[in-house]
Amino acid sequence: MTDILKKSDFYFDLPQELIAQDPLEDRSASRLLCLDKNTGEVQHKIFRNIVDYLNPGDCLVLNNTKVIPARLLGEREGTGAHVEVLLLKRREGDVWETLVRPGKKCRPGTRLVFGGGLLKAEVLETVEEGNRLIHFEYDGIFEEVLDALGEMPLPPYITHKLQDKTRYQTVYAKYEGSAAAPTAGLHFTNDLLKQIRDMGVSIAYVTLHVGLGTFRPVKEENVLEHHMHSEYYQISEEAALLINTTKKKGGRIICVGTTSCRTVESAADEQGKVIPGCDNTEIFIYPGYRFKVLDCLITNFHLPESTLVMLVSALAGREKVLAAYETAVAERYRFFSFGDAMFIADFHK
Repeated sequence: MTDILKKSDFYFDLPQELIAQDPLEDRSASRLLCLDKNTGEVQHKIFRNIVDYLNPGDCLVLNNTKVIPARLLGEREGTGAHVEVLLLKRREGDVWETLVRPGKKCRPGTRLVFGGGLLKAEVLETVEEGNRLIHFEYDGIFEEVLDALGEMPLPPYITHKLQDKTRYQTVYAKYEGSAAAPTAGLHFTNDLLKQIRDMGVSIAYVTLHVGLGTFRPVKEENVLEHHMHSEYYQISEEAALLINTTKKKGGRIICVGTTSCRTVESAADEQGKVIPGCDNTEIFIYPGYRFKVLDCLITNFHLPESTLVMLVSALAGREKVLAAYETAVAERYRFFSFGDAMFIADFHK
């Protein structure tokens, strides 16, 4: 019988002041901790040094989702009471699944107003986890109204106001639909991507719309009782072909971020072949998982006891990951969305 995987096994002590509140001026100037997944050895670099670890014939997998300004501040019609709505997922047409605060006051039938009436809404029903289905009413194009009224839904641990909306987007963000950024990609600049391409490294773009569930804490001590949130992904035939051909030729698949990793692992068959198409995934990757596609991972530093630390531990081993995190804390690396990065690979291959 296997030991129960406990949430507390993934705890580490993180000083509050190491949580990055603002992005660096130069995206590629973040620090990069390189972790050998087999030996646990670490090296300290700058993110743009990632090119020293890439080989011609490798394939970089990037998530080209775009964050929508999903945080709406408004009021209840008639009472003027303040209300905050976070758009989680478009259900159909103008009906969205949302997170509403304060939720108790927003029962089905409640009318909401945003931007002095530019956008109106009605709460239709309460669904799982207390989320609300809301129908929006507006003139013109919803995305344009949202762009005018909405704010970027920064993670709960970032308390500073974001001065420049584009800094919570990757430079290659294309398809709107995320409530959170795939933050490992924030370190890339267009110049760095060009340099990588010129080296003979392929770039495959996949799409996974990141939900706010990515920040949901694991509440159960037995990790396997945690219910993963569902996220929509799409892989084109071109991207699948690029990834499969790279594998066939012996190149490495290097996923940028846990979202790219979850996408390719969700779309792969048992032989590790990536199947193009779209679907929803609830894949939960934790130690014991056998990776079918991914060889290496570029990722940021994650919250203690989170599903993302568990995913990273599945790749490099819990003890090695926690030791690397301990080093990162001692070396004053910056953590989370606007923080520094890690590259996890086998450096002796």
